Amino acid sequence: MAEQKEFPKVGIGIIILNKDGKVLVGKRKGSHAQFYSIPGGHLEIGETFEEAAIREAKEETGLNIKFPTVFCVTNNLETYKKEGKHYISVALFVTDFSGILENREQAKCDGWLWVDPKNLPQPHFDASQREVDCYLTGKFYKKYE
Repeated sequence: MAEQKEFPKVGIGIIILNKDGKVLVGKRKGSHAQFYSIPGGHLEIGETFEEAAIREAKEETGLNIKFPTVFCVTNNLETYKKEGKHYISVALFVTDFSGILENREQAKCDGWLWVDPKNLPQPHFDASQREVDCYLTGKFYKKYE
């Protein structure tokens, strides 16, 4: 019988930027407990990156995001080394949103904060930190070192 190979999973990260230039982050509970992170989750079968971002933003924050744009990809090896979970994350950028910010997944998140992207709260989740770094530097990919 052939050995079953494992492959990385696909994650979605969403940088939601408000009119003051701040990004939305939440403090995670359960999975990746105690880490701050931008909103996001898993890409579902048959979804576009944009559909996944819209769905995840609504599920987690209650916000209706419009025109999410892919701006970077990250290979999250730090999480793999620490937790044995390997994800490739596709990050999307959003400045157009509506609705009332709320914590819709209280079992997974302590709450949402608008923060300066140059001064993220710590400890910060690997994928989220790398995606914000890509946003700040204007790079599509940051090599893992």
